[in-house]
Amino acid sequence: MTEVTANTQAALRGGKGGSLLEVGARTRKRHRTERRFRLMGLAAVVFGLLALVGLMTSILSNGLSSFRQTYVTMDVYLDPAKLDKKGNLDPADLQKITTFTIQPLIQASLKTMMDERGIAVEGVDAKEAFALISKEAPAQLRHFVLADPTQIGKTVSFNMLASGRIDGYYKGRVSMESAALDRNISPAQLQLADELKQAGILESRFNWSFFTAPDASDTRPEAAGLGVAILGSAYMMLIVLVLALPIGVAASIYLEEFAPQNRWTDLIEVNIANLAAVPSIVFGILGLAIFINFVGLPQSAPIVGGLVLTLMTLPTIIIATRAALKAVPPSINDAALGIGASKMQAIFHHVLPLAAPGILTGTILGLAQALGETAPLLLIGMVAFVREYPGAPPEGFFDPASALPVQVYNWTQRGDPAFVERASGAIIVLLVFLLIMNAIAILLRRRFERRW
Repeated sequence: MTEVTANTQAALRGGKGGSLLEVGARTRKRHRTERRFRLMGLAAVVFGLLALVGLMTSILSNGLSSFRQTYVTMDVYLDPAKLDKKGNLDPADLQKITTFTIQPLIQASLKTMMDERGIAVEGVDAKEAFALISKEAPAQLRHFVLADPTQIGKTVSFNMLASGRIDGYYKGRVSMESAALDRNISPAQLQLADELKQAGILESRFNWSFFTAPDASDTRPEAAGLGVAILGSAYMMLIVLVLALPIGVAASIYLEEFAPQNRWTDLIEVNIANLAAVPSIVFGILGLAIFINFVGLPQSAPIVGGLVLTLMTLPTIIIATRAALKAVPPSINDAALGIGASKMQAIFHHVLPLAAPGILTGTILGLAQALGETAPLLLIGMVAFVREYPGAPPEGFFDPASALPVQVYNWTQRGDPAFVERASGAIIVLLVFLLIMNAIAILLRRRFERRW
């Protein structure tokens, strides 16, 4: 045994004599450090999972109830003496019908139905019984009459939204004790609601209107929906897809395949990397200054939101596309050139199709990021209260609209607890869209990815 070998064995034994099979002090210390590191990593993973579970539990517990709504089903007599005094069903005259004209019809129908079934609660008169129905109900009945004037003079069965307090009573937000302190509802009215529910007049079921109805005022949270926000987000994602994908792919191909390597291209690459890390609110300020103040595009329009999100998404798509192009082996490009293909043919016929899965994955992830952005949309006015649906494209791109993350922000700023429930429900819808987009990106990558 040489002196070097002896020294090495002594070091392995921790500087002490003995067998190589014995674990030395330095080895035990290294093992302890390794175990501590594994425990710290495991603790970090567990902490992250617990935080995620807590967050999802909070969102689901507050938001799942927004997908159910309480309705009052009743027969309403559309009195011609109130709705069509001239008896000619003239559309111009029918347009003069107001919700104040329809309210007495609903109130009278509710009283008649309660009398027929013997439903009564001491201290609750007809006006207080009518307060159990949403203020949106007269507007819904008015739209029904205007859509089909031939129904005037008939008795129609109509599903009306219950008021927000009654809906909250069956979702646990309102109790008899809180109703005693609430000027908008009383314990006697809650008792009447229980009587109506036992009679089958009042029931809770799935709330499809949450996905289709527009936003509502502060006095009728039970009628608020995501219809305008979903449509506005869809319009913006369409604009981002049409603009960001071709521009991003073209820029990536030029920088990766055609651009000369000099200080200018290096400067461009550095700036693209920096833009990917710029806070999104900066793009909102840029959009406000250029697209609204300079170009003169309308505020709160999907076209402005789409352009701002396009600027924000471009760096992500360019970086992902360049990474996908680099992942294609150079031998494929060289082989195409060697058999006489031009540079364009080699790229578009061979390299680009092989890089397409990575490009699509980066694009979908960029769109998912843009779908959840709020700050830039707030600066261009999309936080405004919008009740009318935008028109069909391309005119609809210039109509006022909202977006899903902005709608969440808007609802959290209102005082009624029902809007907090709606905000949590909107978060669930947004998360579902994001999960679907990320799942599509994963499936595309696994389905078409080539390993070299």
